[in-house]
Amino acid sequence: MNIRSKLALTLTVILIVTVTAGSGYALFYIRAYILEQAVANMEEDAYWMMHTLNFLPEGVQLQEELERVGQISDYHIALFDSNGTVLASFPAGMQRSPHLHLRPEEMRRLLTEEQVVKTINLPDDDRLWVYATIQESFNPARFFVINQSKSQIFQPVADIRHIITLGLIVAILLILVLSAVIAHYMARPLLKLTRDVERIAEGDTEHVIYMKRADEIGRLSESVNKMAHKLRSDYDHLQKINEKQTQFFADITHEVRNPLHTIMGSMEMLELPDLDDEKRHKYVRNVRSQAERIGRLFKDLMTLQRFDSDENFIIREHVNLAELVNNVSEWYREPASNKGVELKADTHPCMVHADPGKIEQVLDNLVSNAIKFTNSGHISINYTQIDDKVEVSVRDTGIGIPEAHWPRLFDRFYRTDKARSRDKGGTGLGLSVVKGILKAHKSDIHVESDVGRGSRFYFYLKPSDQEPRQKEKVQHDKSSRLVT
Repeated sequence: MNIRSKLALTLTVILIVTVTAGSGYALFYIRAYILEQAVANMEEDAYWMMHTLNFLPEGVQLQEELERVGQISDYHIALFDSNGTVLASFPAGMQRSPHLHLRPEEMRRLLTEEQVVKTINLPDDDRLWVYATIQESFNPARFFVINQSKSQIFQPVADIRHIITLGLIVAILLILVLSAVIAHYMARPLLKLTRDVERIAEGDTEHVIYMKRADEIGRLSESVNKMAHKLRSDYDHLQKINEKQTQFFADITHEVRNPLHTIMGSMEMLELPDLDDEKRHKYVRNVRSQAERIGRLFKDLMTLQRFDSDENFIIREHVNLAELVNNVSEWYREPASNKGVELKADTHPCMVHADPGKIEQVLDNLVSNAIKFTNSGHISINYTQIDDKVEVSVRDTGIGIPEAHWPRLFDRFYRTDKARSRDKGGTGLGLSVVKGILKAHKSDIHVESDVGRGSRFYFYLKPSDQEPRQKEKVQHDKSSRLVT
């Protein structure tokens, strides 16, 4: 059963029950009211008859007088003497003794009390009885009883019942028609909404539901549109993630395959029996270099994986930035000097609230990249406090980066010049690691570059309110560096 049929059935049942209950209550009330009015009228007529019969002179034909009164009133009437003997009745020859409704004490009460009127309405009796006394009559009559059939009293109710029944039938027919119309009107937007939602559920997330309504159905359609928009966004996002994941695995395969090929080739050359010592040392260096490259690759991947899944990826401390910069500059001063590049660094104390190991890794990657792509000039590591943050920057005078590459510069395995980057031993993950670490610090990496004149990478850290600690300079072993 669809919703339209359910609505029609529900409305029909509610309306029929309501109309039937209302009609039943009305009939019950009308029946009670008519009975009450009939009792009042009979008691009023009894008083009138009581006064009329009370002043009848002696010797009057009671039967004739009673018939005259009965024809006017249209009641069944019986006139009794003090012994309960029927003196006259209307209609004449009434077989039933009406006074049998009275107990002896009630009859004595009628005969002794002044102008007493008593009404008897028994549930199992189909007639209504009213007894009245005649106290000061000149004739032997001492009390009388009038009665009327209840079916006669309720005859108007029967007529009203027929009218209400006919009206109820007509009302039910109208209710059926109106319920079907109303149900169709109420269910039409729901049915339309159902069809629209089914389209969206089948994958048509571009479908938009147009329903200009200010009620719950209108709000539901707006919610479904928002849900469809969210589904479209999520689907597009998942598509992009899937594309990146596919590209990611392809890049990993490519990055690992190249050094493995080099390693395999060098191993084959090392197996040659007549290989001289110089070439042997060359191939051993190649094997070691490519193995270290694979090691750096997986170390970077582990760093990125921890950033994606580990809530404790960074552990903030109050650290002097000068110490971190000094460590990194000491690591790379000799490689820079070997290329004829001057490495400069700020040395003034500056406290920040950050993970010292991770920020050191950021500086390590940025300075390492700067040395790779700078053949002359200088590289500088600077930091300064600006308002409520500390700006840290690495500037070089290298080849620069075209602006077209800036949006994707920090993507995993993205290279501006793939061939040259691989030749320099990079993993393609260094800047991605930098971005991930800074993002965990609620910061970001920025770039400014001019092709042929150099580049500047900079980021911001939260300053610390602690004073710099006085301690001896710690020399770090170069082999412990995290480079890419």
